[in-house]
Amino acid sequence: MIELELRNDVYRRPLATALDRLGLREGWRCADVGAGQGDVTVALARIVGRDGRVYAIDSDPKRRDEVAHAAAGAAQAQVVALTQSGEDLLLPELVDLAYCRFLLLHVHDPVVVLRRMRDAVRPGGWVVAQEPITTAGRIDGIPFSAPEALHPDIGATLPALVLAAGLELVDAWAEAPAGAGPGPVADYAEALTDVDPGDDPIVLPPLVTVVCRRPASESGTVSGSGAA
Repeated sequence: MIELELRNDVYRRPLATALDRLGLREGWRCADVGAGQGDVTVALARIVGRDGRVYAIDSDPKRRDEVAHAAAGAAQAQVVALTQSGEDLLLPELVDLAYCRFLLLHVHDPVVVLRRMRDAVRPGGWVVAQEPITTAGRIDGIPFSAPEALHPDIGATLPALVLAAGLELVDAWAEAPAGAGPGPVADYAEALTDVDPGDDPIVLPPLVTVVCRRPASESGTVSGSGAA
């Protein structure tokens, strides 16, 4: 199993499982769409090494700068931070992997973003998306809510959305961290709700992972030294 150095990331296991599933290795070109503070970007960069490259894409210039700072701290010279929205994703080269997490629930048209991600990878390349089913999470039996999200339960329809975007679905599953009392799960729940859950039992929103490929029959230029 790939070991990821993600700070207090309660969802690191689904990500590591997905990266193992597709065989991420040195020399790959990757795009982290909706990179946020850059933890996943840096984790990808550590795996692909200096012969690989990771594009960190975020629509917020401040987030771009945070990614650049995190990458510099990790001495990852092959991290390139770009200010773009998912709907406008356009890279200078085709990549081997386009990845997003907790992004599609906030965009107006998730299929448009998934199509952009498909077009960003080489034929036969990988697209991995991880999105929640927010209301399936529970604190002491009470459902989570995400009033700021446009599609809070998008994980429930994610496999169908990737098919609508012209991707080949290779694998899909859901996973939900759980706990009770102090610890990372409680800290994460408090960050989402602004309420200290105390010792209440918690099941965080299940994260649905889809592992997809761009059809190998589509025309395009293969980037770098990609996966088989």
